Amino acid sequence: RMVLDKEESVSVVSLQSREKPRGCAGCNGKIRDRFMLQALDRFWHEDCLKCACCDCRLGRVGSTLYTRANLILCRRDYLRLFGVTGNCAACSKLIPAFEMVMRARDNVYHLDCFACQLCRQRFCVGDKFFLKNNMILCQLDYEGGHFNGSTERQPQ
Repeated sequence: RMVLDKEESVSVVSLQSREKPRGCAGCNGKIRDRFMLQALDRFWHEDCLKCACCDCRLGRVGSTLYTRANLILCRRDYLRLFGVTGNCAACSKLIPAFEMVMRARDNVYHLDCFACQLCRQRFCVGDKFFLKNNMILCQLDYEGGHFNGSTERQPQ
């Protein structure tokens, strides 16, 4: 029995030579391979632990799977089916739930839209940006006097 809305890690387990083969939760066959997967408190052939939507294999070391409504899903499909979507604060277009985003206070942005709204300079990791009157500004434009008043510096 699966738990509703559970995030679970997948681990690779080595089958010891004297160990009795275990049953696969996916195909119900015996696992005679050298390695098997362990997830959701059960064991699986590497090819049997798959996303119910896209059929991608979920057995990469350190990967995560999600369960909901008795479905086993990859992250992308879980978010596509059950994730919350929103609109980009810069372009107002829909942001799919599985897409990576940038956040500044209560605003959410597409990665491509997260840029200075005056000079369009994209930000790199570690760059300072400023949020003034709900506009994202680079340090040069903010300090260049285009905007007066106080603001909080927001680390990326």
